[in-house]
Amino acid sequence: MENIDALDLKILGIISVNARIPFKDVAAVCGVSRAAIHQRVQRLIEAGVITGSGYTVCPKSIGYSTCTYVGIKLERGSMYKRVAAELDKIPEIVECHFTTGPYTMLVKLYSRDNEHLMDLLNNRIQEISGVISTETLISLEQSISRSVPVMQNEK
Repeated sequence: MENIDALDLKILGIISVNARIPFKDVAAVCGVSRAAIHQRVQRLIEAGVITGSGYTVCPKSIGYSTCTYVGIKLERGSMYKRVAAELDKIPEIVECHFTTGPYTMLVKLYSRDNEHLMDLLNNRIQEISGVISTETLISLEQSISRSVPVMQNEK
């Protein structure tokens, strides 16, 4: 999106902290009408600036107690898209990145326990053609989770 102005940034700053805030409250803070907020948010959604809305479910509350990052090495980097399509079929994988450094890919997944994790690694991920090795890092605790900061240009 080529034209994100100060009002857009102010709106993004507010709704990125609380996505459920009523538009009338955003309008009051911004000093514009509720209709203007609605139009701006809709435009930001259509432009791909706002990429989602909804509720975030705590994985532990539904039985997924282990958060794991898996570094994946591929035979060739050019296999990334095909392997990513296969990884997308594994619902426990919540993120997948094409990376620089020692791994071709980095995925984040949730498992119920170590046995479930071992099954995902040995019988799902490592069985994908082109995967030559994996390295597993288990998260003991998540200390920070947030969106990127939305800052207004200071002039």
